[in-house]
Amino acid sequence: MEKTVLNIEGMSCSHCENAVKKAVGALAGVKKTSVSLERKTVTIEFEPSEVSFEKIKNAIEEQGYDVV
Repeated sequence: MEKTVLNIEGMSCSHCENAVKKAVGALAGVKKTSVSLERKTVTIEFEPSEVSFEKIKNAIEEQGYDVV
């Protein structure tokens, strides 16, 4: 199990927060997702053997947000 915190640009409301959480949480291998609108971060616990960092990043970017 690996844990990472990503900074997200473009989140401004609870809808944004939910969109990121839903997109990342839907990926196979992601065990836990916590999004902070206030800090503009997402904390993800995942199995690196099941899902790559690149797939997580792409899922966020597909929702219209930038991973910085």
